[in-house]
Amino acid sequence: MMTLLMFMGGLALLVAGAEALVRGAGKLAISVGISPLVVGLTVVAFGTSSPEMAVSVQSAMTGKVDIAIGNVVGSNIFNVWFILGVCALVVPLVINRQIIRQEVPIMIGATLLLAAFMFDGSVSRVEAVLMFLLLVAYSVFLVVQSRRESQASQAEGVDDIDMSSNWDRHWGVQIVLVIVGLVLLVQGSNWFVEAAIIVAKAMGVSELVIGLTIVAAGTSMPEVATSIMATVRGHRDIAVGNVIGSNTFNILGVLGLTGIVAPTGLVVAPSVLTFDMWVMLAVAVACLPVFFTGREIARWEGGVFVGYYAAYTAYLILMSQEHDALPMLSNVMFSFVVPITIVTIIASLIRPKTLSSS
Repeated sequence: MMTLLMFMGGLALLVAGAEALVRGAGKLAISVGISPLVVGLTVVAFGTSSPEMAVSVQSAMTGKVDIAIGNVVGSNIFNVWFILGVCALVVPLVINRQIIRQEVPIMIGATLLLAAFMFDGSVSRVEAVLMFLLLVAYSVFLVVQSRRESQASQAEGVDDIDMSSNWDRHWGVQIVLVIVGLVLLVQGSNWFVEAAIIVAKAMGVSELVIGLTIVAAGTSMPEVATSIMATVRGHRDIAVGNVIGSNTFNILGVLGLTGIVAPTGLVVAPSVLTFDMWVMLAVAVACLPVFFTGREIARWEGGVFVGYYAAYTAYLILMSQEHDALPMLSNVMFSFVVPITIVTIIASLIRPKTLSSS
């Protein structure tokens, strides 16, 4: 009963926190002259990634480096496949040009940089400091870039934000809403994770799978709640920017700070190097062709994202238990599902060009 209450209470706090954060952040963007996209990429993304920061830093300081790294890798996979997938199933997501031309390439670059640092089996403190400094530079660049935009450019994507209410028109109230929203999201995600771990252990799921799936997904619950709420409210720039910004922050900020405070740096487990790291990189790279198809994530693409995450989770569970069904799942994914998806994406890329030329 206590576990159920904790689970339901966590969900309630997530919904309330997401509502406060999206309302405050959306209006704060207009008040200070920064586009909602940049608010989603910075304030909202960094704030909703605070559970990942707390879990990874605490794990590294207590010597549990595998949890710290697995949390970030698993969260980044979850953010794209599950969160963007579910949001696209709710409403097809129109992608801002800046996301395609700038933010996704930066996210891919951060992922490639992390892969290069991990190649020797560890992330040193010097490399961690470099990643954290890159995050600071990236954040400053986004704010300066947004402030230099014309009023017409900054108004893009703001029309759906309701400014008719009076009680939250002042920037001070909007900041309070953002802070309250973040506090509720963090507490809600903590309760949700604790309840989920109790249920998973009762079902006999291994701690490795719990770390890669439930902890990673649980610390991403603020992103889930915020992005879905932003999608429903019509703030699609905040929804997509939250996911892309969170992934960049997880790599440069969370692992950067984690590597700085870790006593002996971040030693990378062989399984991460041989599988999970490459899944995260593939997920990041796959965003570009998907986003290019009509500059939106269609419902069918959202369904593919969610399906892939379900297959990835099933693979981890079967692998941890050395289940007999693992070879069959691998054969189905690599021989049928993946090729069909690639062919469909290529066809979607070619079709608009064919139509425009005719």
